[in-house]
Amino acid sequence: MGKTIVITGGGDGLGRALARRFAKDGETVVLLGRTLAKVQAVADELGAPAMAVQCDVADPASVRAAFATVAEAFPKIDVLINNAGVYWPFTLAEATDELVGTIAGINLSGPVYCTREALPLLRAGDGHKGGQVINVTSESSVLKTPMLWMYASTKHALELMSEMWARELEAEGIRVTVVRAGQMYDETKTGAPWPVEVSMRFGAAAAAVGINLREKGTSHYNSVTDAFRVILDMPADTHLNLVSVNGRRPS
Repeated sequence: MGKTIVITGGGDGLGRALARRFAKDGETVVLLGRTLAKVQAVADELGAPAMAVQCDVADPASVRAAFATVAEAFPKIDVLINNAGVYWPFTLAEATDELVGTIAGINLSGPVYCTREALPLLRAGDGHKGGQVINVTSESSVLKTPMLWMYASTKHALELMSEMWARELEAEGIRVTVVRAGQMYDETKTGAPWPVEVSMRFGAAAAAVGINLREKGTSHYNSVTDAFRVILDMPADTHLNLVSVNGRRPS
């Protein structure tokens, strides 16, 4: 019997690639996203039983409403993938209230709100063996790339939280895994979402500490979905704490 998988940030990028992969594998995917039109387009592409739900993961009321909608359709879910995330390079002097609040809200508060609301659907019981939570983090949490300190800090904190959640939730039959991902792309990713001037300063700051962004390997979103497939298929008596997936430069 197929799994029911909830994916945040399901409208594009890795979230969309995961939805396509799992739907192809025969799973039921529920796509959460701030912009309903984006996740609905993916759900329409996949067809039934795929489902789209509007959800701003940084807003606890929106998250509660979204998971109430999910619960109406699915009394139990097997997997929650906290994939939604945003990043923007800036220095401390450039740290506006909006930037700090947005990055902390989506990258850090979002997984907390979503996992909290998903708990009743993930718990073991009534024939349900218990679910899995997969938190997507970034190689930035260990690379310490300049100007990405806010983004990297939220991802580093999420890794710590994940480790502690895994211990806390084990008795309820819920496993928690971190996927620490490197640079990724697909054919729709045409460049950075910030101004060219910001990109130039970002690249120069990274190079100054020995990180050459142009020489780093980049993996396709579709390739990274294989790692998630392995995690979902691990036997119930195993637990993957951290899976690190980095891109490779073409040989």
